[in-house]
Amino acid sequence: MARSVARRTILTPILLSSLLVAFALAAWLAGSRPFNQTVIDIFLQVIFVVGLFTFIGNSGVISFGHIAFACLGGYVAAWTTIKPMMKGISMPGLPNWLMQLELPFWVAALAGGAFAAFWALVFGAVLMRLSGIAASIATFAMLAMVNSIYSNWDSVTAATSSVVGIPIVRTVWPYLIAAILSVFVAWAFSISRHGLALRAARDEPTAASASGVDITRVRLVAFVISGAIMGAGGALYAHSIGLVTPDTFYLGLTFTTLSMLVVGGMGSLSGAVIGVLILSSLIQVLRWLEAGVTIGEGSFALPGGVQEIALGVVMILILMFRPAGIMGNSELTGRIFRSEKPGTPGSNDASQTTGDQR
Repeated sequence: MARSVARRTILTPILLSSLLVAFALAAWLAGSRPFNQTVIDIFLQVIFVVGLFTFIGNSGVISFGHIAFACLGGYVAAWTTIKPMMKGISMPGLPNWLMQLELPFWVAALAGGAFAAFWALVFGAVLMRLSGIAASIATFAMLAMVNSIYSNWDSVTAATSSVVGIPIVRTVWPYLIAAILSVFVAWAFSISRHGLALRAARDEPTAASASGVDITRVRLVAFVISGAIMGAGGALYAHSIGLVTPDTFYLGLTFTTLSMLVVGGMGSLSGAVIGVLILSSLIQVLRWLEAGVTIGEGSFALPGGVQEIALGVVMILILMFRPAGIMGNSELTGRIFRSEKPGTPGSNDASQTTGDQR
């Protein structure tokens, strides 16, 4: 049965990956550097939002602190890829072995994911015992704590100053690969034993607990996996812009990624990706309009800050008319199986068991 579900649901990450490949090919064929960077930004947002979905979508616990793991990963990229001489100037407090270390960007991304996963395990051992609004507030406290530490640790993080010298990766392909991997990791967790147990605890916590589900443990597993995805994404984000500061990974990115997840649908992997594509397109259009466009002999430009206002308006409208998001709890491949008779292998009944991962 589990193999049947896996074979059927794998269509979802395949379709989503195909969509991302189409964006990468469009950037490659266009040959435009600004459009290339736009597509890179979209892939990074996909990684972040899929990381959020891995925990929030399966547990039902809203986390305001996951961008803290992106911050941890971003600084790992700085510590491990910048030239030793530049590290000695901006971060003289680093230990000698780390000062001399110079890794390829993809190794730094893996290290950033591992570092973030470790701290997700440490924080999660305490936070995952909480539920509801208490857990959400605690995750925000974690974000504030990480930001405060990194904003004041002069000798190791350069405090609020920009840490520059991170090798910039301009090609879209590494980001595409990372985005596809994050989608498949999120899908694999969703159909795993831990993912099924976590969704059962999300929907019926009392029944799940009575059935022997260790809610704290399965939440912690999701928290660590999502933290690893965010950490790797943070490292790649640093390589996309060539610098990091603590405020790069703070409230602005937190609000944007949560908005994308809410708009797409918190209970759907497809919704996580589609929410990114919709809001990223909106943000890029607004940036273009804020920069100013020429109309005839005149020009038109929106005032600054319209992006944030527009995101807020979109979220309000979605919550009013589509509270579960555009995709709700369904996946792109869901309609394929609705025509099957109930009770047959791979039917809609089985998909409900997997949290609507169709």
